[in-house]
Amino acid sequence: MPKLEILSEQQREMLLNWPSPENEDFPWTTMSKPLSECKVALVTTAGLHVRGDKPFTTAKDGGDASFRVIPRLTDPADIVQSHTSIGFDRTSIYKDINITFPIDRLHELVALGKIGSLSDNYYSFMGALRNPAGLTGQYGPEVANKLMGEGADVVLLIPT
Repeated sequence: MPKLEILSEQQREMLLNWPSPENEDFPWTTMSKPLSECKVALVTTAGLHVRGDKPFTTAKDGGDASFRVIPRLTDPADIVQSHTSIGFDRTSIYKDINITFPIDRLHELVALGKIGSLSDNYYSFMGALRNPAGLTGQYGPEVANKLMGEGADVVLLIPT
């Protein structure tokens, strides 16, 4: 386990001052059917988007909390990344998109009958937000509503 002393001053300050909201109750819902009958959606914080979509930006007010829609039928070669962070090495993602967006693995699980189906859309946020208020107050609930409207039973969250 890394110790704070080995991090740069900027990284230590960020971690020591990171807002950690506490919830009195947890948003857990027991599954009502087997995973093999569920529609699965994917949400990542790797700052991915379809080639040609507006890239994520580093905003002065704590980061870009908006999201991008990635349609299920998008060719993985057309998914690019605009996530920016001094502590984020993107090399592995360039070699294999499944590192932060395991779409090929999900297709394999559908083919094996382990999961029922995949949602029509996936969603991407940019991680490394210094101020998560836009995510928790606006964009997160908006994506949750979209996922429910699309009939997603399970959401696989891939943090970066």
